[in-house]
Amino acid sequence: MSKATEQHPQEQENIQPEHHEGLEAPTPEHEEEQIGETEGPTAEDKGVSELDELKDKFLRLQAEFDNFRRRTSKERLELFKTANQELMVALIPVLDDLERAQAAMKDAQDVNAVREGVELIFAKFLGLLQQKGLKPMDAVGQPFDADIHEAITQIPAPNEDMKGKVIDQVEKGYYLNEKVVRFAKVVIGA
Repeated sequence: MSKATEQHPQEQENIQPEHHEGLEAPTPEHEEEQIGETEGPTAEDKGVSELDELKDKFLRLQAEFDNFRRRTSKERLELFKTANQELMVALIPVLDDLERAQAAMKDAQDVNAVREGVELIFAKFLGLLQQKGLKPMDAVGQPFDADIHEAITQIPAPNEDMKGKVIDQVEKGYYLNEKVVRFAKVVIGA
């Protein structure tokens, strides 16, 4: 045998493989770290990102709702300011007619002509109000209804048929599109 191959058995056990710096063999701990890094985000990371997304959506939705509320309140204020505009514009011709009638009354000699002119203006005014939905109540002779009538007083009924019914109307009541806007002030038969 050659001298190189003849080594003592103890010396053979002491021979270790050569190690190069920076090339360590991976240990089980290092393997877990490498596996964890290549898997991607963990379930916990996903939950946190979903929570952040939901928080962001919530904040955006809340801001959007606040903007909506501000916008609608501003629109409401504008509507209240101009709600009567249509009615006022429709009443201007009646006002013009009343001014002309007032000027004509100063020099008028014929009372019947003035009366006819005022009646025409009144009819025009009443027609305009009815177009806008205002209707007068018919109270006299009707049974008393506390939902639409306001009793001023009671008097003895002239006959048995008029007991509990409206005998006289002190002030007319009005409906606006089927809703009572002014109660009729009435006298009831007892």
